[in-house]
Amino acid sequence: MGFLTIYQDNYTDSTVISNRFIDEYMQSANDAQLKIYLYLIRMMSARLGTSISDIADKFNYTEKDVVRALKYWEKNRLLTLDCDEHKNITGIHLLDSNAGTDMLSITAGAAAASMATYPSAAASMVTYPSTAAAVSTPTYPSTAAVLPPQPDGAVKPVFEKPNYTAEQLRSFKTNEDTARLLFVAEQYLKKPLSAGDVRTIFFIMDRLGFSEDLTDYLLQYCVDRGKRDFRYIEKVAISWAEQGIATPKQAAALAGKYDRSFYEIMRALGKSSVPTDTEASYIERWQKTYGFEMDVILDACERTVLATDSHRFEYAESILKRWYGIGVHHKNDIKALDADHRRTKTGRRQMSANKFNQFAQNNYDFDALEQEILSN
Repeated sequence: MGFLTIYQDNYTDSTVISNRFIDEYMQSANDAQLKIYLYLIRMMSARLGTSISDIADKFNYTEKDVVRALKYWEKNRLLTLDCDEHKNITGIHLLDSNAGTDMLSITAGAAAASMATYPSAAASMVTYPSTAAAVSTPTYPSTAAVLPPQPDGAVKPVFEKPNYTAEQLRSFKTNEDTARLLFVAEQYLKKPLSAGDVRTIFFIMDRLGFSEDLTDYLLQYCVDRGKRDFRYIEKVAISWAEQGIATPKQAAALAGKYDRSFYEIMRALGKSSVPTDTEASYIERWQKTYGFEMDVILDACERTVLATDSHRFEYAESILKRWYGIGVHHKNDIKALDADHRRTKTGRRQMSANKFNQFAQNNYDFDALEQEILSN
């Protein structure tokens, strides 16, 4: 891969990492991702050149490891990658985790280029929807404005968390009503809220339109299920917003819409959220249309988890649809199928092993043959 040169407008002999990176991104990244990101910042600060292969050698990684780490940070919106027509990385733009501005440019083949001038960071500014109104006492949209349930097949809206400024967060925390809610949240979660936690609650109220009561119920709902991680809380909040949930009563009705078996099946498939409409339709079909008992469904779920990490509902559906088609009703029927399958495989192996012996055998009298040979 081409040589990469890292440069910026101003130079200081230090490496600065934002608090937001430490609060929100560091805990979820693995060692390779952290090392590579910090190394890029370090090289940027020193205006030193590097390359994919140099980074790989530096940390004893493969080049694929380095590329995977870069794509991880791109997915988390801390950098963007430029690629050529062959999908080789030709440039990297590292974004300010606080302001969303272009801090770093790494361009393939730039080592021989003049370093006399550098591109302006402002030229690559990343903009977000304005949140300036929240600098003063925060106001939130009416919960009536929360999106109504989407029709089947409709594209659901994408909710993105803005990069709130320190002033906006300070105003949010000092508002009398939200300060009470943040205090209650700390009691539920049994820990002080980090800056990232406060930012998530701000996002839920500001962008998703949750009232204080609904946000309070959301926190109780997640804690009651043993979930205190704000990533999980945010996912549940977005799911409710997509389904038009605007009040605690509607949220409670949604939570009670499915019986315990739905959540048991969800957990068996590695999911901890409320079933989506599509997921619920699968479970209802398995229980009502196919008429399977829980032990049969859970058996299919176990096989699914061992077989695939994605599209698990579709995979489980293929298993249960086949079982339904051949008349499976109980676990004993599955055991019989497995036994037949093992016998079939054993028979095939034996046939394969014996394929060179499957010809007519001749019976010879070797003593008579020996006498005939000697007499000649």
